[in-house]
Formats: sequence, structure tokens, C-alpha cells
Amino acid sequence: MALGQNTKFYETPNHPYQGERISEERSLLDRYGLQNKEELWRAQSKLRGYRREARNILAQRAQGDTEATEGEEFVTALQRIGVLDEGDELDDVLLLDVTDVLERRLQTVAYRKGLGNTPNQARQFVVHGHVTVDGQRVQAPSYKVEVAEESTVQFEENSPLSDELHPERAEGNE
Repeated sequence: MALGQNTKFYETPNHPYQGERISEERSLLDRYGLQNKEELWRAQSKLRGYRREARNILAQRAQGDTEATEGEEFVTALQRIGVLDEGDELDDVLLLDVTDVLERRLQTVAYRKGLGNTPNQARQFVVHGHVTVDGQRVQAPSYKVEVAEESTVQFEENSPLSDELHPERAEGNE
């Protein structure tokens, strides 16, 4: 592929007009405060990639071609980013849902920590540069927050939102 060529990191649905799928996507967009369906499709494509990798490793194991460490490294990587829980195994990757991927976005983590009253407000705080991860300002709502970084998600110290009395702060926060 030549440099400068655009590449999509997601696949669109095969059938554009399926009422059930469209309503499911709409509820996920609302629940996670996503801007558009492209963000959802990216998460679904990422999940498909995880599942594909797990199936390939399981197939190689069944044939006796691969070492056990390859699958363990893959599982460890998914545990580090929080998609899998501690103690989960390679088979559990096949049981993952798109919500497991969406829960690891900075926008969702910030909302769950109470930095915003709604997922959309948390997204706005991230985009406007009010949120830091491990002391670094991150302005991408889709940033994947690792489990180790989760406790460091907070308002930027110079942000007006770092004041607990700020009118936009969620009720009953830190």
C-alpha cells in the first residue's frame, strides 16, 4: 500500500437496512455517547480481530503447531487493556461482546468515574482537554485505557473543572 492512502479501520454492515440492527446500534450509540456509527463499527471490527486471533491460536494448538506462550501473551495483552478479566482464558475471547471493547474507551471510563454527568458530557470534557491519563492530557475519546491507568484518569489540574464547586461537575464527586 502506498503512503498517504486512506485506510478504513472498520467494516460496514453487509445489509444497510435491517431494523433490528439499526435499533441496536442506536441504543449503543446513546448508551456510550458515541458520535456516529463509525465509532461503533471500529469497536466491532476490533472485536472481530480479537476473535479471529483467538480462533487462529486455538486452531494452531489443536494441530500442535504453536507453543502455549503465544496464546498466553495474547490473553495477557487483552487483560492489560481490560477487555478480559483476570483469570480469563483464550476461550473467553470468543465470548466477548462489543460492549467489552466500548467500556475501555477513555470517554466511558471518565463517565464511569463520575467526571461527567452523561457519556456525552464526559466526551466533551475529554475533547476539550480537561481530562488527563497518568498526568498526560488525552483529547481522544476513543483512547483505550489500560487497567493500570484507570486509577489515574482525572481532571487536568489547571482545568476549571478541577474545582469541585464548578457548576458542570457531577453531583457527589471526589
